[in-house]
Parts: sequence; C-alpha cells; structure tokens
Amino acid sequence: MSTMLREREADTAPLDVVADFPAIPTGWAYLDTAATAQKPQIVIDAITRGYAETYATVHRGVYQRSADMTVAYEAARARIATFLNAKSQDEIVYVRGATEAINLVAQSWGQSLKAGDRILLSQLEHHANIVPWQLLAARTGAVIDVAPLTEDGRIDLDAVATILTPAHKLVALSHVSNVLGSILDARRAADLAHAVGAKILIDGCQSVARIAVDVQALDCDFYVFSGHKLYGPTGIGVLWARGEILSAMPPWQGGGAMIDKVSFAGTTYAPAPGRFEAGTPHIVGALGLHTAIDYVTDIGLPAIHAHETALVNAARERLSAINSVTLFGPADSAGIVSFEVAGVHPHDVGTILDEERVAIRAGHHCCQPLMAHLGVSATARASFGVYNSLADVDALARALDRVTRIFG
Repeated sequence: MSTMLREREADTAPLDVVADFPAIPTGWAYLDTAATAQKPQIVIDAITRGYAETYATVHRGVYQRSADMTVAYEAARARIATFLNAKSQDEIVYVRGATEAINLVAQSWGQSLKAGDRILLSQLEHHANIVPWQLLAARTGAVIDVAPLTEDGRIDLDAVATILTPAHKLVALSHVSNVLGSILDARRAADLAHAVGAKILIDGCQSVARIAVDVQALDCDFYVFSGHKLYGPTGIGVLWARGEILSAMPPWQGGGAMIDKVSFAGTTYAPAPGRFEAGTPHIVGALGLHTAIDYVTDIGLPAIHAHETALVNAARERLSAINSVTLFGPADSAGIVSFEVAGVHPHDVGTILDEERVAIRAGHHCCQPLMAHLGVSATARASFGVYNSLADVDALARALDRVTRIFG
C-alpha cells in the first residue's frame, strides 16, 4: 500500500490509491465494482506467495510447511472473525461465496422448516437470496412473503413490521442493494424478526467493502459475503452464524475434513465450522482474503464510505443534468448509481461507454423481480470503489453525452 495512503487521515481527503491496482490502466474508468472489485498488488502478491513459496495442504500434514500453512489458513479465519466482530473464529465458515453461504443455510438450517412456515424476502433481493429459499419452500411447503420498497427504493421496514407473524421463521434481506445502493437498517430489521421469533440472514456482499460490519451490534443470526467484492480473490466467501445456531445445524455436504469418524456402520461429524467445510479448501483464497481485509481496514471503512459517497453524489448530480437520464434508488445510495437513458437499451449504453473506456454493468443484475418493480427490463449501473476518482465521474458523464448524441 502506498506510503501516502498510510499517512492520510481517514476522514479527510479523497482516496488516491489507483496505483495499488495494476489491472487498472491510466484512462480506464472501471465502474463495475458491485460485480467484482479489482485487486490491489498486495493481494496479488499474497496469492502468488501462497502458491509459489509456501503452498501445502492444511490440517492433514505432519510436515512443517503443512503446519505453517494451517496456521496461516486459520489466522485468516481469526482475522475475518475480528473484521465482523464475531464472538469466535469458530463462527466463521469458509464457502465459495455468498451464493454458497445462502444455499448452505437453506440446505442445513432450512431442514427445520415445515409446511406453513413462512420466509420473508424483499423486492430488491439478488437472485442468490431468492432462489435458494424458493427451492427450500418447494421441498418443505413453506411460504415466501415479499416486503415492498419505499418510494425511493429502500426496504420498507414499516411494512415488514405489519407483515411479520409468528409463522415467520426466517427473514433474509440485503444490507446494501446491488442495484439501488440503498442501505438497510439491519438492526431494526433484526429486532423486527426476533420480535416474532424469526431468524434473520443479512446478505453483506455490497456492504462489507464500504461499511463497518459488527454482527453483534446488528444482532443478526447469519451474515454472508463474497471475497471478490472485498478486493480479494474469487472462489472464497464467508458464512458467519451465531455459534449456538451453527453448532445445531447438520452438515450439508459430505466428504473429507468434515468428519469425526467414518465407518460403514455410521459416521460422526466434526464440530462447526469444520462440519461445513468438506474437501480440500481454497487455501490460498483464504490468505488472499486475509490480505484484502487488512487492505480495506488500513484505509479505513469510514474513509472508503465517505469517498464513495462523494463520487455517488457527483455522479447523480452530473447524470441528473442529462434530460434523457432517469436515476433509480435513493440519493444516499452506497457506492452504486443505476440509471436508464430514454430510448436506449442499457446494453447499447454499455457498449458505447466501453468505446469511451468507461466500464459499467448493463442488464438485470440478477434482480429480475426488482426490474419488474421498476418497470424496466434492465438498467445501466455505475458502481464505485476505492480506486475511482472524480475523473471517472467526468468520463462517465462525457460518455453518456455521446450516447445521447448518437441516439438523440
């Protein structure tokens, strides 16, 4: 990490760390961080060392390098626990990503559901926080309810309060919308869920890289996120669950590492979290995630959030001045600006912007129910990260001016 960054006060000047990211060339505005974040050199170096210098399997080897790698692998778990303010590193389960984490909860904890039990989602959820619950409902006879949104695109917690009943066993909501950038009052949502005896799962994919997360203060029961959106590698993610809940959950995949003793007469299982980590894990992915967490913590999550808020404000101001552009979501969206250009398909917008060296996302963003709610088939989405600057906002606005000239 740059010396200048380490010396900067966390809550003052805009961030200037693009030099830490070798895959971002000069003049390229990467505005697709909500899909996946670019990787700082320090994370790339950690991954390279893990494969090139220190690689060995974990937990099984009696030789020194295996023992050393096991220490590093479990140190990453401990770092994640600290990052989330978990009570114990035993509450941290390694998964491939948030999608696998949600499926794990649905397949394991979800075995306790029965016909007539209810699950509450919201209109803005990612498909990964919809489809696993639909599969669970189809297996068990549970019923899914959907919370509406406020006019500016937030989960309507007043409506949630009226919908929830003692029949609800789970509430599953996004901490930050991947389309609208709207931030959930997760603590209030947890209080509402617990008031009727329900558990609550929070999808933290879009929040952990920009908002400090304290699972104890949020009082949630499950929290999930993917490493690649946190400036870490792909193929690694985290399920956090309360220790007492995790310990009571049955395994969902069988294989090596998750067992206590195996015989053809029967098998006993390892305690959590090992019970949920069958097979050889993504060892070096854990090391990369550890380094990525150190990276964002060193910058400071309040500084990251302030930086991205300033970019969102500037982008919304510039885009709202273009008559043909409609903005979606609240004015205080976290790092994300979704929009449409009248008469222009978002894919065409994205293609023209790419010609101007501006990379955005175009499509339904794995949120087709939300698109239906918005009355569109797709949106264009600009999403910001620590490496972006006002120059990227200027590039976005200039490129959109070209779109309007072409289709004007």
